[in-house]
Amino acid sequence: MFRFKQFAVRQEQCPMKVGTDGVLLGAWARVGADDRRILDIGTGTGLIALMMAQRAPEAAIEGVDIADVAEARANADASPWAARLSFHRMPVQQFRPADGRPYDLILANPPYFVDSLTCPDEGRTRVRHAVALPFDELRDAVVRLLAPGGRFALILPLVEAHAFDELCRGLLVPVRRTGVRTTPRRPLRRLLTEYRHVEAGELPSEPECDELVIGTGEHECYTESYRALTRDFYLKF
Repeated sequence: MFRFKQFAVRQEQCPMKVGTDGVLLGAWARVGADDRRILDIGTGTGLIALMMAQRAPEAAIEGVDIADVAEARANADASPWAARLSFHRMPVQQFRPADGRPYDLILANPPYFVDSLTCPDEGRTRVRHAVALPFDELRDAVVRLLAPGGRFALILPLVEAHAFDELCRGLLVPVRRTGVRTTPRRPLRRLLTEYRHVEAGELPSEPECDELVIGTGEHECYTESYRALTRDFYLKF
């Protein structure tokens, strides 16, 4: 069972799909007091946008997705933060904010399969494969929409995360990174990365790095670090 303060998402009763990657990104991304404009790229059910609405009570949050955003809108309307949430159905490559202002924080849990075979189901292909949103076009959208001094938070598998890093050279620089393991003995499964614009004349530097382990290895037992990160969003935590 998933919660947003008074607004509980019961997955057996609600169409919202609560995936671990989205929860991780929404809980891990740094949210500052000055973050008043937040964009969720590939918003889907609106999960990350809703997490941002809970964490940033002064912010206006927008979600953009190439697929239908009716479910995201319905989930927002059922929450206490409907007035601060808006959603747009269009490719982010074409998206322009109505007031022309850039965003303080951008988040993305994007499709990431690049070279693998696509699925016959068009919807599953859109969600899993970087066909409609190739990494270079995601990068260009972020560079265009991110405010000076703003941050971009992203979650990807390891290989894809390093590929995205290469594409960002000279444009976006990673400043913080967390490797994610499902259990202590498992290899790293995901990388959470925070980027910002590269400043003129800036020399390369290493990002702050750490690791997060989700489970202890016992059935449905979570580490204290994962509980601490996500407990504001899980009723059973």
